[in-house]
Amino acid sequence: MGDKQWYVAIDGQSHGPYGEIELRRKIAAGEVKRDHHLFSDGMKGWVPAHAVAELQGLFGPSPAPPPPAPRGGRADAVDFEVFGSEMQFVEIELDPGESVVAEAGGMMYMTDGIEMQTIFGDGSGQQGGFMDKLVGAGKRLLTGESLFMTVFTHRGAGKARVAFASPYPGKIIPVDLAKAGGTLICQKDSFLCAAKGVQVGIAFQKKIGTGLFGGEGFIMQKLEGDGLAFVHAGGTIVERQLAAGERLRVDTGCLVALEPSVSYDIEMVGGVKSAIFGGEGFFFARLAGPGKVWLQSLPFSRLAGRVWQSAPQAGGKSRGEGSVLGQLGGIGGIFDGN
Repeated sequence: MGDKQWYVAIDGQSHGPYGEIELRRKIAAGEVKRDHHLFSDGMKGWVPAHAVAELQGLFGPSPAPPPPAPRGGRADAVDFEVFGSEMQFVEIELDPGESVVAEAGGMMYMTDGIEMQTIFGDGSGQQGGFMDKLVGAGKRLLTGESLFMTVFTHRGAGKARVAFASPYPGKIIPVDLAKAGGTLICQKDSFLCAAKGVQVGIAFQKKIGTGLFGGEGFIMQKLEGDGLAFVHAGGTIVERQLAAGERLRVDTGCLVALEPSVSYDIEMVGGVKSAIFGGEGFFFARLAGPGKVWLQSLPFSRLAGRVWQSAPQAGGKSRGEGSVLGQLGGIGGIFDGN
């Protein structure tokens, strides 16, 4: 293994780097297990520890068991197309028997042959018992979402299409969970829809500082499975691939999603003057690679705050759109009903 530096992914957090001796010691102590994933320079991606050639024999002869399938089985393989620029919508093409699950109220249109069903929970455990459905619904309640989701299933022949629209100006991000390692962590309100079989759960922030000041609280959404998921975010979306050990500081509201291998923590803005008068808040989100992150230029909270500041009930004033009556303040309101 030479002088390689190794990173270990455990419970969605990246640890390291470790040298050869330290890594072997952790394996012997049981801190690094055969199903944990490792990454080092020169590797194309994360690899299960038992599959690393240099570690052969350290975990015993038996192969690691395959990862568990999503609760609803393998996700349906759907086709899609994203339309629009600022106010986008995604059109999903379904073959007979295929389904897509979405947040209630997100549907834009659907063609003949599609059956719509409101379900309890996240839709991935509908083949299980009542407790499975109750747990799925409880997870959604913790993330601030509705207890119910909607499943759209193609019951006819040929091709059918269903479309889902963005709730506010921004972009729709399609993510193939199979290529993302089976898991994606995202902000609570970003999930739009996904192929049936994708599990929509929760991801707790284990560090209390991140939970209290990280902008999304202790709980974020966790998408798991091997199918397509669609996430929505505001403004322009930036996709960054962080190298091992590479760090990035971002505004807490601008973080949309990250792969579980990316370490997420918070960092206080340096200096009291900068924190109070800098307009950027007291904390940054500190991200550390390796892994991919998605950032948004216009968090919905920032957009809503600007709208609220301009609203009359919040003390805002109409700018009159440049008209003479508008420049005269309240006189214009007499004529336009305000």
